[in-house]
Amino acid sequence: MADASIPGTPRLLRALNDRAALRLLMEHGRLARTEISALAGLSKPTASQMLARLEAAGLVLAVGTAAGGPGRAAQLYEVNPAAGHAVAFDVTHYAIQALIVDLGGRTAAEVEIPLPRRAKDALARLDEAYTQVLAAANLQREHISHAVVGVSGAYDRTAGLLRHATHLPGWRAPALRERLTELLGADVEIENDVNLVALAEHEAGAAADAGTFVLLWSASGLGAAVVLSGALHRGATGSAGEVGFLPVPGQPLVRNVTRATGGFDRAASGRAVLELGRQFGLHGATAETLIRRAVAAGAEGFLDELATRYATGLAAMIVVVDPELVVLSGPLLQAGGEPLRVRVEREVASLGISPVPAALGRITTDPVLAGARRMALARLRDAVFASTAQDRPASVPVAAEPE
Repeated sequence: MADASIPGTPRLLRALNDRAALRLLMEHGRLARTEISALAGLSKPTASQMLARLEAAGLVLAVGTAAGGPGRAAQLYEVNPAAGHAVAFDVTHYAIQALIVDLGGRTAAEVEIPLPRRAKDALARLDEAYTQVLAAANLQREHISHAVVGVSGAYDRTAGLLRHATHLPGWRAPALRERLTELLGADVEIENDVNLVALAEHEAGAAADAGTFVLLWSASGLGAAVVLSGALHRGATGSAGEVGFLPVPGQPLVRNVTRATGGFDRAASGRAVLELGRQFGLHGATAETLIRRAVAAGAEGFLDELATRYATGLAAMIVVVDPELVVLSGPLLQAGGEPLRVRVEREVASLGISPVPAALGRITTDPVLAGARRMALARLRDAVFASTAQDRPASVPVAAEPE
């Protein structure tokens, strides 16, 4: 319980306690009044007052009683899932995935629509995905307050432009966030896809215990995300992590890289992997298939060279960021599995200023959508918390209400 000497109005204390109860229910799920009282360090009458206010506001529901035990069964409470909804999108050049999450953290619906090779009106296709996922969740647009759109590009918040996204026709329009806000009727965040993968890994994946880490994503192209002390580092124009443009030894020095492929991409992209495989007599319809075959065949020379190429780019990032962990993610690095991970970690230790552990990403099913979902839910919950404590001083903790 908070220090009683800290001043605060009854309204402020009520708001703080309401936030505390909501947070506990979001973290633990269904709880009884006595459990909330114990976890928050408050009296049972105060817990009852909190729950009564939250129930009257439509934020909390009474959902039956606890099973078992002597005496009167305890009433259970949970966050009202209908009290708020947010939508998450993963936009690629071939499809759009959309997912709706409710305030309680449950997924209400999920859809995927394909994109034509050259979609002329990209935003109309996003609207189509939105319409479909709303219908699947039996919701209307006015039920959605927040949206997160994950894209394979760098969103420049100052300029209002999506950079490095020539592969996404229609997405480089000016005032993109404003256009999406008007289209969706919600508060919109635009986020880089690899950044969202890093958020997913930070919440419940390989980087759950890491404060500062670098995530390398390898698919047809390369991308990276940098998390510093638990927060994403996006850079001045949102381009932090566009490592495909990184100059690396052994590749021609490329100028005007925004119009061409950079050195790191030329060394370790999907196309580069296929070319490297041919040098070692390996073949596959895709780079991912080729790497899996190389692992199965024990192609030591190929795996050693591929690891060196990945580690060369990583070493440049590590010497600047000094992370406690490197997360290897994306279909190509996942295809290499433990044999490739061990080699990358060894090469990073050899090329860098100090050894850094490398871990394979654990979020392998729709990782971009998972990160967008996490961000959308966080924005939704922050808005609900703010509505319960509009005048809260940032430094005041939970305190007991007058009884």
